[in-house]
Amino acid sequence: MTRVNANVRQAVLLPALVLLGVVSTAVGSLGAPLLPTIVADLHVSLATSQWALTISLLAGAVAAPLLGRLGDGRRRRETILCALAVVASGCVLSALPLGFEWLLAGRALQGVGLGLVPLAITAARDGLPERKQASGIALIGVTTAAGLGVGYPVAGLITAYGGLAAAFWFGAALTVVTIGMAAWALPPNPDRRPRRLDAVGLALLTVAIVALLLACSQGPQWGWTSPALVSAVVVAVVVMCAWTWWELRHRAPLVDVRLLRHPSVLAADVMVVLVGAGIYPLLSLVVRYAQTPVAAGYGYGYSAALAGVMLVPYSVGSFVASRLAVRAMRRFSLEALTAASSVVLIAAMVLFLTTRAHLVPLLVCMGLAGFGIGVVFAVNPAQIHRGVPPQETGSANSFYQVLRYVGYSVGSALSATLLVVHTPSGSNTPRENGYDAAAWTGIIALVIAVAAALLLNRSAGKRNSEGAQLFPGGPVFGGDVSARAGSGDPARSPASIRRRDV
Repeated sequence: MTRVNANVRQAVLLPALVLLGVVSTAVGSLGAPLLPTIVADLHVSLATSQWALTISLLAGAVAAPLLGRLGDGRRRRETILCALAVVASGCVLSALPLGFEWLLAGRALQGVGLGLVPLAITAARDGLPERKQASGIALIGVTTAAGLGVGYPVAGLITAYGGLAAAFWFGAALTVVTIGMAAWALPPNPDRRPRRLDAVGLALLTVAIVALLLACSQGPQWGWTSPALVSAVVVAVVVMCAWTWWELRHRAPLVDVRLLRHPSVLAADVMVVLVGAGIYPLLSLVVRYAQTPVAAGYGYGYSAALAGVMLVPYSVGSFVASRLAVRAMRRFSLEALTAASSVVLIAAMVLFLTTRAHLVPLLVCMGLAGFGIGVVFAVNPAQIHRGVPPQETGSANSFYQVLRYVGYSVGSALSATLLVVHTPSGSNTPRENGYDAAAWTGIIALVIAVAAALLLNRSAGKRNSEGAQLFPGGPVFGGDVSARAGSGDPARSPASIRRRDV
C-alpha cells in the first residue's frame, strides 16, 4: 500500500504543480478584468483603481526572491503551502465588503502567489521521474502565460453574473483546493544544510524593484519627466548597483549573481524582459479594443466577459507550445528556439496591427501570441537549469520571475502612455492610431529580442554540448554546472559552490 500511495502521489504531483502555477497567476491577474466593476462598486477613479493591479505586481516582485531562496532550502513544502494560504486569505479579504483599502490589502496578499511558479519548477525537478522532467517543467513554465488567458475570461464571466465579491470567493475556493492537492502530492523537503537568509540583500532588492516598478506603472499618471518618476528611477539604479555589490561579497547571497553570468542564464533573463515588454501589452490592448463601442469608429462593443473570452486562444496556444517545445529542444539550441519564437510573436503583433478589425484574424493573432510566448516560457527554465546547480534553481528562477514582471511593467507603461497620448481631450476612448503606435512599440521590442537571442546563441554555443542531465537525448540540454567539474573555472566548480554555501 505504501508503494501504491507513493506511485499515486507521484502521478498527481505534476497536475498539482500545474494547477499551482495556473491558480497563482490567474488569481494575481484578477484585478485587470475587474477594474470597471471596482470603479463602479467602490466609487473610486480609474487611476485609483489601477492600484489593484500595481500592488499585486509589487507584492509578487518582492515575494519571488524570498520564496525562491526559501524553496532552495529545507522547508520547500512549508513555503509553498504557507504562500498558498496567504493567497487564499487575500482572496477572502478582497471579497468582504470592507472598502477599497481592504481590497488593496487583499490584492497585495494575492500577489504573493506570483512568486510560486519558480518553486513549482524546483519541486518538479526534484520530484518528477527523469523521463517526465522535461515536459513537466516546460508545462509549468507556460502556466504564467496560460493563467492570464484563463483568469481574464473566468473573472469576467463570474463578475458579470455574480458581482465583484463572487470572483474573489471563487479564487479563494480554487486556492484551497490547490492547497489540498499540494499538501498531499508535494515531494519531501530536500535534505540540505540550513543557511541564513540574506536579509540585507532582500531589503536592497525590494527597494530597487519596487522603485522601478512604481516608475513603470505610475509613469502615465506621474508624467515621464516628473520629479517623482526621475527620483524613482535614480533610486532603482543606485540601489540595484549596491545590491549587486553586496551579493558578490556575501557568503550566502539571496541570488548568486555569479551564476547569472552563465550565457544560458543570461539569455533567459534578457529574453524574458524583451519578450515580456513586447507581447504582454497585447492582452490588455485586445481586451480594451474588443470593448470599445462601435460608435467610436472601431472595436466590437463587447462586454467585459465576452472580451475576456478573446484571450482563450492565447491559453490554448501556450499549452500546445509546451507540448511541442520539449521535442524541439532535443533538436535545436535553446537560444535558437527563443529567436524563432520571437519571430512568431512579431507575426502576431503584425496581425494585430493590420487585421484587428476582423474577428477571425484577431483570434489567430492571440493563438500565435500564446504559442510564441509558450515556447519562450517553456525554454527559459531549461536555459536556467543548464547554468545553475540544483541548490540554486529556485533562487535563479525567482530572479528570472522578477525580470519578467519588469518586462511586463515596461511594456504596459509604454502602451498605456501611447493610448493616453492619442486620446482626445475630454474623452475616455483613444483614437485607433493609438493602438497602431502601441503595436509598433511591441514589434520593435520583439525585433530587439530576436537580435539578442541570435547574439546570445553564439555566446552560448560553446557550452551547448556540455551535459544532458535534464533533457537526455538532446544535444544542448542539462545541468552543465556539474559537468564542468575540473574544467578550470573555479567559480563554477562544485567545490567552490559548496564553499559558498557554507
